[in-house]
Amino acid sequence: MASDLAFVEYVCDQMRAAGTIAFRKMFGEYAIYCEGKVVALVCDNQLFVKPTSGGRSFVERVAEAPPYPGAKAHFLIGEELDDQEWISNLIRITERELPLPKPKKPKRS
Repeated sequence: MASDLAFVEYVCDQMRAAGTIAFRKMFGEYAIYCEGKVVALVCDNQLFVKPTSGGRSFVERVAEAPPYPGAKAHFLIGEELDDQEWISNLIRITERELPLPKPKKPKRS
């Protein structure tokens, strides 16, 4: 089941204090970016945040699940999504720990 655009926009609005937030549709679902880094996925109208050690310490008791079959487990965010300060802090912590994306190789002509 594909995620609703309205839910994705709500998620992005909730975490706006973390920095520059954007989203991109991918395979019928959505990737959430903070400062140009993929920090989370929205799949089946659920938020999955990339796991980091700092994020794990911040969340303390975390539910983990794969966002899609065959994926590594991510932090599954439930009611905490409604707390803007909490989710923004988690996204900020996650973004700081993730590496910058590798530059894309130029296309051959």
